[in-house]
Amino acid sequence: MNSLVKIYKKNEAIIEMDRLGKEKIPFVFVIDYEMQKILISPLSEGLPYEFNIDGFSNSEEISYSRTPLYFNPQPINKSIYSDAFLSLQKELQYGNSFLANLTFSTKIDTDFELKELYQYSAAKYRLHIPNHCVVFSPESFVQIKDGVISSFPMKGTIQANLPEAEAKILADLKEKAEHSTIVDLIRNDLSIIASEVNVDKFRYIERIENNKNPLLQVSSKISGKLPANYQEQLGSLFFSLLPAGSICGAPKKKTVEIIANAEDGPRGYYTGVFGYFDGANLDSAVMIRFIEEKDGDLYFRSGGGITAYSDLDAEYAELIDKIYVPLRKHSDIQRADLQSCLPSSQV
Repeated sequence: MNSLVKIYKKNEAIIEMDRLGKEKIPFVFVIDYEMQKILISPLSEGLPYEFNIDGFSNSEEISYSRTPLYFNPQPINKSIYSDAFLSLQKELQYGNSFLANLTFSTKIDTDFELKELYQYSAAKYRLHIPNHCVVFSPESFVQIKDGVISSFPMKGTIQANLPEAEAKILADLKEKAEHSTIVDLIRNDLSIIASEVNVDKFRYIERIENNKNPLLQVSSKISGKLPANYQEQLGSLFFSLLPAGSICGAPKKKTVEIIANAEDGPRGYYTGVFGYFDGANLDSAVMIRFIEEKDGDLYFRSGGGITAYSDLDAEYAELIDKIYVPLRKHSDIQRADLQSCLPSSQV
């Protein structure tokens, strides 16, 4: 990242977002999970990254002109995942957490560069920070329109081509309990800053196309009414909702500590949020479906929610299922067989 780009910490970012909101100055923001490397960029200035936020973008769409994608993941050994999973299970059994989101990095080999993955991916929210990361997220965080704030937690994933996949995911008691926990957490979070908070839509299905197998994901919609002067305290209100509940767990404060001890390092921009304020309204996304560059190699970070009822094999499989690129439908996809990348003990 350009060394001249100003990086904010949490308290500085709150002050700056409050100022820009009060003055109704449009800006884009990128907030890392730890809230220590925050980017805030007024649109009147040059932006050090490319973004597309539900069609609003600072980069041009280009025709797909590359050769087919080679995309070969090398998931972590199942024994490493198992150790972290069991450590979370102890915390869950002790009652220190009801739901904890466990994530890991997966090294990938691909013939695409980060910029190309940004250009050719198809997702509602996309971000490319040169030489650092690319995001193609299907998950909204919060939207603000005409004084109403809405959140769209996404929790629950199944392969779309399984028999009766939609009925199966909606009937799964573990998945329903996990989703309900996050909906309750987000509802409580919104109640801190908004009034008349309601669950408008509970557990609806969204289909996600990708370069492997299409997925079904379960989402809900929760909304509330912000105070009349919310723009003047935009940063203060926004940061009171972080980190996003769908990617940590409940209760939030203790669970953040638990997963920090279980995972393989700081998350950085992964599972942070980015978005756009247009001077009146705001749209933002959770930074999942995330590829990061480290020392010349690329790593895809993924995971899922763990409860006391979680099955180790199923959760490990979900981590792998989420390693995909949602390339445009007309692209010709070529990839290595994932099963051939796994040791026989992991298949």
